[in-house]
Amino acid sequence: MKNHLPNAITCLNLFAGCLALTQIFAGNLQTAAYFVGLAAAFDFADGLLARALHASSPIGKDLDSLADMVSFGVVPGAFLFDLLMDPKVASPSWLPYAGFIVTIFSALRLAKFNNDTRQTTSFIGLPTPACTLVVASLPLILAHDSFHISSFILNPWVLVGLTVLLSGLLVAEIPLFALKFKNLSWQDNGVQFVFLLLTVALLLGMQATAIPLVVLLYVVLSMLRPSVG
Repeated sequence: MKNHLPNAITCLNLFAGCLALTQIFAGNLQTAAYFVGLAAAFDFADGLLARALHASSPIGKDLDSLADMVSFGVVPGAFLFDLLMDPKVASPSWLPYAGFIVTIFSALRLAKFNNDTRQTTSFIGLPTPACTLVVASLPLILAHDSFHISSFILNPWVLVGLTVLLSGLLVAEIPLFALKFKNLSWQDNGVQFVFLLLTVALLLGMQATAIPLVVLLYVVLSMLRPSVG
């Protein structure tokens, strides 16, 4: 039974991604964003549970990538397509399809991950959940725009630029740390602890607007990590 528990959590990740898609199709982008958060929580939990139960398997690894392709590959492309279709964005009729560039690069990222032996304890390139959380945060930022940046976000070329940037980061040869703790030692996990503390502070102070900054912080701290320790 224990071998099937992580796979069951992975399936919940997939289900949450499917629910996010249904909400995007219905135009409920904020609700879809919450389902993305739920999918990300399930994605984190299935790996945590698999390691705790020593229940990793090739099928589990493949199932995880297939679920991620929906929740963190198709979903961000659909978000960007819908945002670029918004009349407020006023983009050319062909431009919304550019949002699916991130879907293509997510597929490349996941295929690369499954065949890259360097990514057992860390990542090379931005993980697909981090990419999707940035995209999914945009409707929440627009709905609660305390910093008056809606006009900036709703610029079609900003959205396309974000798509290109995220797509590049997905496959970039940039080593990024994973939130996997073998112990609670500050010496061994200093960067992770700093990241978590700053993340909490940013989220408390800026709510959804902090999410893109948290992902940027993640990339910057990862790049500084060799000099830190």
